[in-house]
Amino acid sequence: MSQMTTRFIQLKTAVPGPKAQELLARKEENVPRGPFNTAPTFVVKAQGALLTDVDGNTFIDFAGAIGSMNAGHCPPAVVEALKEQLDQYIHTCFHVMMYEPYVQLAEKLNQITPGTHAKKTFFLNSGAEAVENAIKIARKHTGRKAIISFERGYHGRTLLAMTLTSKVRPYKYQFGPFAPEVYKMSYPYYYRAPYGATPEEVDRETLRRFEDFFLGEVAPDDVAAVIMEPVQGEGGFVVPSKRFVQGVKAICEKHGILFIADEVQTGFGRTGKMFAIEHFDVVPDLIVMSKSIAAGLPISAVTGRAEIMDAPNPGEIGGTYGGSPLGCVAALKVIEMMEQQNLPERGRIIGERILQRFQQFREKYAQVGDARGLGAMCAMEIVKDKTTKEPDKELTAKIVQACNRRGLVLLSAGLHSNVIRILSPLVITDDQLEEGLAVMENVLEELCTSNR
Repeated sequence: MSQMTTRFIQLKTAVPGPKAQELLARKEENVPRGPFNTAPTFVVKAQGALLTDVDGNTFIDFAGAIGSMNAGHCPPAVVEALKEQLDQYIHTCFHVMMYEPYVQLAEKLNQITPGTHAKKTFFLNSGAEAVENAIKIARKHTGRKAIISFERGYHGRTLLAMTLTSKVRPYKYQFGPFAPEVYKMSYPYYYRAPYGATPEEVDRETLRRFEDFFLGEVAPDDVAAVIMEPVQGEGGFVVPSKRFVQGVKAICEKHGILFIADEVQTGFGRTGKMFAIEHFDVVPDLIVMSKSIAAGLPISAVTGRAEIMDAPNPGEIGGTYGGSPLGCVAALKVIEMMEQQNLPERGRIIGERILQRFQQFREKYAQVGDARGLGAMCAMEIVKDKTTKEPDKELTAKIVQACNRRGLVLLSAGLHSNVIRILSPLVITDDQLEEGLAVMENVLEELCTSNR
């Protein structure tokens, strides 16, 4: 692998370094093996799009805490708001004594989420918890039980969310039985379209199968909701067409089924708009949010049509830590920052640059089968052969590991674990972005075969 000069990446030791190795040994002894780790080291400082570990190594972050850091690590305005909040009160539980930041954040999300209808919002701790509560609300409002999610979809690791999720390993294997009345539908994957079908043909056939599904699997008047990621995250950054998303929404409207947009990974500027569903000119009945809502503070939200959100009676939804004061004040500052700095537009610009480089990688390297994305939610798919498109999980893992050890924090995704995805903070500078992409190219140069 050729050497390259770096301005932002500073490697003082091998990765992991001696201090990290000591901590890894302690982790092995005290932490179960279930929680997976990508970068084999431990952070001591994070700022913007840079991470520094216990051995003094500085990394460029292309993972963003799995999409949680769109506003960057430790935004000064968020840090200051948290310090001020800590001096007032940390937690009273909204169900015991209420606090204004909860209401302020609900007002703000009601304002900025798609649609001009009356809305209401309430808060939880995580994306999975928000998904589960959105399903509860949909069932309560409609009086129906069945829920439809999509192949390759990811909605969390709790029981119902895990049931909605598609990938068996590592998310579902030997964790059943699963929640009842959950059904899976096809989601277009144009790169892997069978028999050379065009995107239009894929959409038409997938939507036709949706209508047939109501004849062979479950009656439409038993279905409470369809839950969809506007762009599939863990499923491999698979981007559907506007035609498909609008087609699903039309089916929902025809049968009185609620449309839930899962924006946990796609929301808050990631795709070039505040919410990804805006690209498709579809207004969801309910929208689920978490991850980048609060710059790393654990908080999630469900926003929806007021009459739907009011379906549960007092005490039927909620949680002790849901909408914590710290999470609420952080989220308010993050939204303010995104609006003032126009971070969604920055996401669009970043995405154009990443996708341009990924398309060059596809042209240059035999193992880069596809380059795709929406805004700054970009990915490339690694294959053994461009004709057969056979996934190459092993090479993907080697690329990710090599990048991590060269100072670029990177993640994979996909049903076959053969997709390399980018979730860098939207505050990343142009120079930092270019340096990270140069590291990727350096690694691909060594590990992949040239097309030429």
